[in-house]
Amino acid sequence: MKKIGLVVKLDEEARKKAEEFEKWLIAQNVEVVRKENPPGHRLFSDLSDTAAPPDLFCIFVLGGDGTFLSAARWVGDGAIPIMGVKFGEVGFLAETTEDNLFSAARAILNAEFIATPRMKLKVQVIRNGKPFLKETVLNDVVINKGALARLANIETHIDDHYLTTYRADGLVIATPTGSTAYSLAAGGPIVHPSVPSIIMTPICPFTLTNRPLILPDTARIKIRLAKKSSDIMLTFDGQAGLEISERDEIIIDKDAYPLQMITLPGQHYFDVLKAKLRWSGGRV
Repeated sequence: MKKIGLVVKLDEEARKKAEEFEKWLIAQNVEVVRKENPPGHRLFSDLSDTAAPPDLFCIFVLGGDGTFLSAARWVGDGAIPIMGVKFGEVGFLAETTEDNLFSAARAILNAEFIATPRMKLKVQVIRNGKPFLKETVLNDVVINKGALARLANIETHIDDHYLTTYRADGLVIATPTGSTAYSLAAGGPIVHPSVPSIIMTPICPFTLTNRPLILPDTARIKIRLAKKSSDIMLTFDGQAGLEISERDEIIIDKDAYPLQMITLPGQHYFDVLKAKLRWSGGRV
């Protein structure tokens, strides 16, 4: 008997479809492990460490990109294939839509899919010289100043070589998958998911010559805040946040365990990109 995970957005429409889908899966002799998506941005003290069962055949995510990112966190370092079903506004991470859910599920149950690895970033926070937190992200890690804070002064090193001290509203460090998220909104480039790279995009930099930077995926980024920094948050995939200060060193590099993202036959990245960004008259 196959065992399948089901992560559902806190939305009435998504829940109704999940109930219908769960009954259909059980009729196919499939065991279902269901997880309700928690509310959005929270502190780490509020997060559960419960991981997805390692014997899941795959995971279906009924929701938008936020729900998908929550599911990716649930997978952790596991190699469980995961597929998004669009119920949100944009859905860059969704492979199919609500209307095509059952046909897509049939293909997946028959193993008619490809699991494409998507790079993740490993983020370590060293506080007062000691390991404090380790987390992985699929999209991005963001340093953001509060609404009333002054510009953040973000001292940045690449492979132990000093790069610059950004004076900005913040800094986004993104994967290629995350290049179409916050980094894009901040003026960063779109990078194909198969390109091995890390994107650094300053948010509203004080110095206009501070432009987005594409690094090799072998790069190791170290970040410190200037002294007397306050009201600065470090956020992980928009799912959880941690207040940081000059006592913290943040180390970011490629994670050893990529997320396995389901791709169905006939689906193409550029078609999704054109539709989501409304290029050539395409619609979301």
